[in-house]
Amino acid sequence: MGQKVNPIGLRLGVNKTWKSKWYVDPREYAATLHEDLKLREVLLNCPEVQGAEISDVEIVRKPQRVSLTISTSRPGIIIGSKGANVEKLGARLQSVTDKKVQIKIKEIKKPEADAQLIAGNVARQLQNRGSHRRALKMAISKAMQAGAQGIKIKVSGRLGGREIASSEWLKDGRIPLHTLRSDIDYGFAEANTSFGKIGVKVWVYNGEILDKSKKDDAGLLVRKSARERAEGVEARS
Repeated sequence: MGQKVNPIGLRLGVNKTWKSKWYVDPREYAATLHEDLKLREVLLNCPEVQGAEISDVEIVRKPQRVSLTISTSRPGIIIGSKGANVEKLGARLQSVTDKKVQIKIKEIKKPEADAQLIAGNVARQLQNRGSHRRALKMAISKAMQAGAQGIKIKVSGRLGGREIASSEWLKDGRIPLHTLRSDIDYGFAEANTSFGKIGVKVWVYNGEILDKSKKDDAGLLVRKSARERAEGVEARS
């Protein structure tokens, strides 16, 4: 089967959540959605955050406030000297919306195992005319050393400047994409090379997320029901 479904979208409501959280009147939905898109675009294009390696931006809207949680592996760049960069960033974002903007910064402890950061890193190497096979092997090796249980990276385009576009991929470990309880991190980036765009997709498997309220597995439940039936038979006899 082809990779037709975004693994994060498939798991929404199971073990993943939305990147924008808000409720508005249906007539205001389109305007609010476009405001979210504009906030993300302005944030990622700000000179204050260039090189900060931003993995994710979560937007939470409240009646009078918009909170942006920025996940980054280099929070010092965004904060700047005595918080100067955060103030400039807040002023730029404030020009997009009429609500008060609040910025929160979340540090990523293991950037080598973050799918979006891996995709961005591979894309940068391709833009600098690096070998795509070497970039994939290094990224996979670092991710597995950082504790990932599996990783798959796919690159598509005119790899190495060849005439016909093609796709290549490498993987290591397990990537159970059809298991909904599996924690799959997904990232996508594009490398703008002199001979066209090269797309990079990354899937990282970080183990399974189980419902803590259901501690009994299937085997325990079968044995438990069998024991209860046997006790019922003894009680009737």
